[in-house]
Amino acid sequence: MKVTCTGRRVTLKPSFIENAEKRLAKLDKFFPEEAAAQVTVTVEKSGQTVEIMLRSRDLTMRAEKTDERMEDALADAVDLLTRRVIKYRKRLGSKLTAAAAELPAAEEEEPLNVVREKHFSVKPCSTEEAILQMDLLGHSFFLYRSIESNQIQVVYRRADGGYGVLIPED
Repeated sequence: MKVTCTGRRVTLKPSFIENAEKRLAKLDKFFPEEAAAQVTVTVEKSGQTVEIMLRSRDLTMRAEKTDERMEDALADAVDLLTRRVIKYRKRLGSKLTAAAAELPAAEEEEPLNVVREKHFSVKPCSTEEAILQMDLLGHSFFLYRSIESNQIQVVYRRADGGYGVLIPED
């Protein structure tokens, strides 16, 4: 697995990069050889956040953890990824290697339970109008058709208080 490490507001020490590569190497057996991991470390007043984005041909996984020490946050994020692989290995099926199927079950896999379906018309509007509508409804996301591109898009409220837009690729 190819591991790339990036520091935001911090210069990463070679020892941290080696530690990240060593910890992520334990996940190699679950993913195809072309898998790549992007480790991003952000230093803030509230702590040090480690985000791991793992991508292979047809699978993307993400884990983010914050701790006082970036090494602890890294360990927690890798553990979270490992637990997710174990929990969802049956559903992921061919997206993982055969080694994942041999893992013992750590916890019982819960069925995905859709509790509500909602049908509604998608009206064309701008991103600003979609944000306004989302805020008026008190939701954390809003589905709309962009008047600029005529594509279905989703605007959402981010944890940092800003807004994001999901735009499908063709």
